[in-house]
Amino acid sequence: MTKSILITGGARSGKSVLAEHKTLAFGDEAIYIATAEAHDDEMRARIDHHRARRGPEWQTLNAPMDLAAALRDSDGAAPRLVDCLTLWLSNLMLAGHDWEAEVAALCTLIPALRAPVVFVTNEVGAGIVPENALARAFRDAAGWSNQRVAAVCDEVWFCVAGQALKVKPQ
Repeated sequence: MTKSILITGGARSGKSVLAEHKTLAFGDEAIYIATAEAHDDEMRARIDHHRARRGPEWQTLNAPMDLAAALRDSDGAAPRLVDCLTLWLSNLMLAGHDWEAEVAALCTLIPALRAPVVFVTNEVGAGIVPENALARAFRDAAGWSNQRVAAVCDEVWFCVAGQALKVKPQ
């Protein structure tokens, strides 16, 4: 049985729906580890949309920055869905945390987890080169982080236009 899955793709590509289905395939109940914070109306609407789509079988844990602790604390329980690594990375960078150390710690933790976990992340490096330094730094950090997490996950999926392509293992 696959223990760790990374699902990536662009905005509105179908990543979260695929992740929800894959997580529930591991059991009847699941834990949704949310990294988003509702700082504005648009983000509140996005969070509400995700919550409305999920049913009562989901328990939500909020972990905008301490993702490793949330995974450790929930390990051994139901399968988990982390949505999403890109927001987690953004939260870390904006708070001035050592995001490289946090990603390294996460990558060390993933193979040791007992309960299945599905990660959602965004593929942000496929577009134009961003105009400002912060956006370029984020794009580069997201690409590097996605590579590190993909290397330790059992499966990697890429979503485009609502279609999923299994990337690892082939």
